[in-house]
Amino acid sequence: MRLDAVIFGGGATGLWLLDRLSRDGHHVVLLEARSLGAGQTIGSQAILRRSRSSTSSSGLANRVLIVPHGLPSLWRDALLGRITPNLTHTRLRADCCHQWYVESAGLRVASPDNPLRPRFDAETLPPEERPSALADVSGPVVRLPEQVLCPASFIADLAAQYHDRLLKIDAERGLKFHLNSPGEVDAIQLASPFDGQKLELRPRQVIFAADADNARLRRAVGLSEPMQSPRPLHRVLARGRLPLLNGNCVESGRTIVTVISDVDANERTVWQIDGRLAEDGWKRESYQQAERVRQELTRILPGLNLTQAEWSTYELDRAECDADTGPRHDAVSVFCAGNVTTAGPTPFMLAPLVSDEITGRASSPYITTPFDPTPLANWPRPSIAPLPWNEEHRTWWTLGDQPSKDQQQPQRRAA
Repeated sequence: MRLDAVIFGGGATGLWLLDRLSRDGHHVVLLEARSLGAGQTIGSQAILRRSRSSTSSSGLANRVLIVPHGLPSLWRDALLGRITPNLTHTRLRADCCHQWYVESAGLRVASPDNPLRPRFDAETLPPEERPSALADVSGPVVRLPEQVLCPASFIADLAAQYHDRLLKIDAERGLKFHLNSPGEVDAIQLASPFDGQKLELRPRQVIFAADADNARLRRAVGLSEPMQSPRPLHRVLARGRLPLLNGNCVESGRTIVTVISDVDANERTVWQIDGRLAEDGWKRESYQQAERVRQELTRILPGLNLTQAEWSTYELDRAECDADTGPRHDAVSVFCAGNVTTAGPTPFMLAPLVSDEITGRASSPYITTPFDPTPLANWPRPSIAPLPWNEEHRTWWTLGDQPSKDQQQPQRRAA
């Protein structure tokens, strides 16, 4: 089967690329070895921040882009169906975020493009307009026009639109590259992970957008590993009768806690807790990490009742590209060699940027006729990864319990 492009990786970047290339008339399919969104995308905070980054280049990277001011607006337009991809079926967790401060002195919310300039879209809230979780906070509370998406809903939205172009593969035993030279892929041979049926793809372009799996894929096509650094995180989950809250706590100019909330299948509120405590918590066992976070939440959210909350944790090695100044999580990088393009690990919000960078390099459509998915009709399709708190075998406990050995060890999730 001749194709313009084959994409490896069904996260935010891969799915956004699939939409863009398909709408541009390219014959393209996406291959996923696990579940769509597994790893970084499904556990993303998915906050549409007004991010800031700088221009840099490193190693094989062609360039690192500056995040444009209009990126949050681009996402908003997609969510409203004004532009493509059409994300009108993507669920919002919240239409705004809140930021609260431990100390009342020296409040200044920085502008995204200049840390010395105050941010004018931050609205300081009077006590009566604060979310219930922040009612007793002594410092200022501001509201930021930053939407929060549900990443599982985003994945499901695009997966439904491109079901006939999504293929489940066995990356260990059912994937083989035929090369003309290192980095020059002539054909990709697949064997179905379920019934062993064979499929040969002959793409003009191969795109790796599989985050931490990119290194293994690049080795398989004779290329060196891209420069990236794993960033260990130890995240905490809490569920129960908790108020809905989405936002950050700032102390001494640094974000110490980020809370994203959602509702699980049993109508319980779930908090995913990130920030400095997740970055510093990789040395702690699960029970210790949850207790440390509980203590911090009690300090920064006075009046919050956590006595009946259930807790869980998981570790995630988040891959980040190396720039000249070290690891970066607010930049996008693209590596090109032969007909292979590699998207460096990309935060959820920046998926449109790496998509623009890669599609700008794509060759013209191989065939001018519409894409025919008939040869793929009987091929297995990847499922959508569950949100961390909906994982079937996740262990939960209350902090008054004596932890078991299983609870002492963090649950691992692939990046």
